[in-house]
Amino acid sequence: MKKTIMLFALVGITTISFAQKKRTTTSATITFDATTSKDALPKADNKTVVASINTKKGDVAFEAIMKSFAFSNPKIQAHFNEPRWLDTEKFPKGTFKGKITNLSAVNFAKDGTYEADVTGDLTIHGITKPASSKATIVVAGKSVSTSSEFTIKLADYGIDVSGSAGKIAMEPKIMVKADFK
Repeated sequence: MKKTIMLFALVGITTISFAQKKRTTTSATITFDATTSKDALPKADNKTVVASINTKKGDVAFEAIMKSFAFSNPKIQAHFNEPRWLDTEKFPKGTFKGKITNLSAVNFAKDGTYEADVTGDLTIHGITKPASSKATIVVAGKSVSTSSEFTIKLADYGIDVSGSAGKIAMEPKIMVKADFK
């Protein structure tokens, strides 16, 4: 009898664990692309982004340490971190917390490529704004890969690059990629 109860308890715990399918990674990538026709250098990658996805509830989140964005030009790197731009000392993290709004269109149990609509709150430079984007979700075996591309208006986040003489895009592209194993 005790063995039967233990077996049912173990099966129940296992089922609950698998039903909550929250996946995380610490090696997601965010690319910040503020290039213009005048300057191709304001582009950076951050390859140490923490990301999570809950395949049952549709919750999606990422967090990036702002100083971890790497530019090829040290001068641009310094500007990016200074107070009039990102002020990474005062605002060390950028975050997104949202949901897949068309979760029924994504079958995490079947291999394939799915288009998802994601909405949530993006916080940069201490300012939180609603954000939405299309995302591509690829399911392959037990792996899930996600990618999304969207633009933001720097002015919406209190970031002033007006003195850049057109060398910095006022609406940079942000690309987010994450692989969940």
